Amino acid sequence: MTPRIDAVRLRGIDMAYAEWGSASDRVVLLAHATGFHGRCWDAVAKALLAQADVRVIAPDQRGHGRTSKLGPYDWRAFGDDLAAFVTALDCNDIVGVGHSMGGHACVQAAGRHPARFRNLLLVDPVIMDPESYASPRLPTGVNSADQHPVARRRNEWASPDAMFERFANRHPFSLWQRDVLMDYCQHGLVPSESSFVLACPPQVEASIYMGSARQDIGNIIAKLPHPTVVMRAHRKKERDGAMDFSQSPTWPGLADALPNGRD
Repeated sequence: MTPRIDAVRLRGIDMAYAEWGSASDRVVLLAHATGFHGRCWDAVAKALLAQADVRVIAPDQRGHGRTSKLGPYDWRAFGDDLAAFVTALDCNDIVGVGHSMGGHACVQAAGRHPARFRNLLLVDPVIMDPESYASPRLPTGVNSADQHPVARRRNEWASPDAMFERFANRHPFSLWQRDVLMDYCQHGLVPSESSFVLACPPQVEASIYMGSARQDIGNIIAKLPHPTVVMRAHRKKERDGAMDFSQSPTWPGLADALPNGRD
């Protein structure tokens, strides 16, 4: 189940991607979340290929994994990149599966190339209530990416195993399946001179979070023709801080706003 690794030049960056399966016309496109990478989907790709003859493709988005670390890191750029990616690989009959920021990007890509997509599965796509985009809120005291809590993430690690041991019992990573967490660590680090560093640098990740509340795609959502399933985790009345990843940040009314949506 080792994927083929390649890259394609588009929009000024080299976009790396992993690919499994045959050269089938049926494509499952897996778009990862902020701070993740395409190889977080390894176990999903294995499960899909055990059930169907499909071509599974998981890119590393701009600033992540083995893709170029070159901005801008605004959410429109991720949508434009993914739209250019499916064109560059001439993908059609696509099931677009996007987690968090990847779901946001999938909606944008499907809106730009509706004929290339068949349907969408949005896993907590961080598409929020339209009213929230009118007055975006940042964490208290945060005015730049340098001040964002994510910018203080530990960047340097002795090895992927050391990263795994550190995260295995820490919430929310303690909820992950062990093999998926190992994939996250194994492919989420790149070698440095004497150790390993995060493949998505903390300041890049922080910059992406800074822009998450500013990109309203309601005009795309209202016209999206594809059958779309929205998956959401539970949601409490109040989030436990700005970086509470234990619950859904997605607008509960998203599926109803889609012409062909299901929650």
